[in-house]
Amino acid sequence: MPEYDSGTASSKKPKEEGGLLNKLGGTLTRKKKQPSVPPEEKQKAEEAEIEQVETEGREAIDSHLRIRQPDLSVLEDGGTIRVLTPESREDPHVREIVELLLYWINDELASERIVVKNIQEDFYDGQVIQKLIEKLADIKIEVPEVSQSEEGQKQKWRIIVDALNRNLLQSNVATPKWSAETIHKKDVVAIMQLLIHLAIHYRAPVRFPQNVNVQLMTYTKKGKQVEKNLVTEQLTTRQTELGQRGDRDAFDTLFDYGPDKLQHVKSSLVAFCNKHLNKINLEITDLETQFQDGVFLILLMGLLEGYFIPLYKFHLQVASNEEKLKNVQFAFFLMEEAGIPKPKSRAHDIVNGDLKSTLRVLHAMFTKYKHA
Repeated sequence: MPEYDSGTASSKKPKEEGGLLNKLGGTLTRKKKQPSVPPEEKQKAEEAEIEQVETEGREAIDSHLRIRQPDLSVLEDGGTIRVLTPESREDPHVREIVELLLYWINDELASERIVVKNIQEDFYDGQVIQKLIEKLADIKIEVPEVSQSEEGQKQKWRIIVDALNRNLLQSNVATPKWSAETIHKKDVVAIMQLLIHLAIHYRAPVRFPQNVNVQLMTYTKKGKQVEKNLVTEQLTTRQTELGQRGDRDAFDTLFDYGPDKLQHVKSSLVAFCNKHLNKINLEITDLETQFQDGVFLILLMGLLEGYFIPLYKFHLQVASNEEKLKNVQFAFFLMEEAGIPKPKSRAHDIVNGDLKSTLRVLHAMFTKYKHA
């Protein structure tokens, strides 16, 4: 089988030999573990540091939505400030959205040693959003060096938002609900709307609560008077899948318009998988859930390619989402080595049980090995 360094499982023995073999119906045995070269100390230190940053990001969620109250004394004539109402701030769906956003952002930026702790306070200078967009879109945004002046920060935000709207989201957002000015003012709803759209556009491995609206109190200064108004803003609509990035394919059409044909495709893929898995006394019935941990994908690739995959190369008894993700990434590696085109799906999509993504991966296998 192809050489693969998973970073964890490849150098570990199974925890319980009997329990591992039971899952395979007693049909497989483990090859003698080959000695492996330990990673360099520098690489280990970097990985430990990244893991620490990820941990700090998860712990930071506790203070994620502490929203400062506006200082109306500095509000200029004609200016407006928007603030979430206490009811919306405490809404469980709103808090869940914030937690999902922070989890995703901190995961994406862990390699940059960036930890976002507060949805309102940590974005206004533009640096975090700049790093996030550059990584997601694989572009470089040319902005001035970090400026402590208010005008310098506003100018930086104008450049970032212009790049975002012009190059990334133009086809999906007719009138953006955010601007450089609103985000620099720490308008938490504008910040959330921007981040939600980024997450969906770049197929973040999260599912937001659907059809969530929030209420805001707006303060507008007119002369010596400050007018107050209650307005409603939409955060999320119905999220039909894990994002919309990329061109539509046959599976998009199948899910939208062909329920009967979809059922036929699912039945065919189940039959294809079981034809090979039955060789080791295994069987699948549910495409949506039984491939989430990556184990069946790995075993299928070994069977289809005709090689044995040592049990210490992957996590046979999965204990966490991280182990699921590593398994699926390993399966993708085996597919790539076998000459299967890189799937449109991401490993996170499979782990999250996205049926369309799972079908795409299995169909890629079926296309190559249907006569095997």
